[in-house]
Amino acid sequence: MFEIRWHGRGGQGVVTAAKMLALAAVMEGKYGVAQPFFGAERRGAPVMAFNRISNKKIRIKSRVYNPDLVAVVDKTLFGIVNVLQGLKEGGTVVINTPDIENLEFSGYTIWYLDATGIALDLGLKVAGIPLVNMPMLGAVSRASGIVSLDSVKEAVKDQIRQMVDKNIEAVERGWENVKIYRGERDG
Repeated sequence: MFEIRWHGRGGQGVVTAAKMLALAAVMEGKYGVAQPFFGAERRGAPVMAFNRISNKKIRIKSRVYNPDLVAVVDKTLFGIVNVLQGLKEGGTVVINTPDIENLEFSGYTIWYLDATGIALDLGLKVAGIPLVNMPMLGAVSRASGIVSLDSVKEAVKDQIRQMVDKNIEAVERGWENVKIYRGERDG
């Protein structure tokens, strides 16, 4: 079973991204579960969502405490929440950031992309907040290798009702633009 924990803020579409990933897995004949975790928080407050994806029926209903992958949709959460807590040794972190330079990691595989820039470029905003969930969904799908890009795009077509083409483009750009950090600065 592959487990993912998403960290973001209310209004960024974290829960929707987790649902799309689970649906993409189901479309491939796997078992997929998405589960949100938030209280009465308002837009901008920290939220989490979880995925479990497996080739076998998933019976666990709890939060994900020891994920294989952590998706950090808003890097400002690093100073507020221990986003790496419980991440399996050798696990994967996918971060929405244009520059990985000032973040310190060891023992993990780090992927990063400017999901905010992609969302803004495509005009994907609600109440002035960039909807970074679709680029992050593409990035997480590629970094994890658990679902194909085609399945993710089909899940988006199945569930999203507005700006479908832009959301699909955001997923594609997230998939294409996510980079693996090898301890050297790009450029």
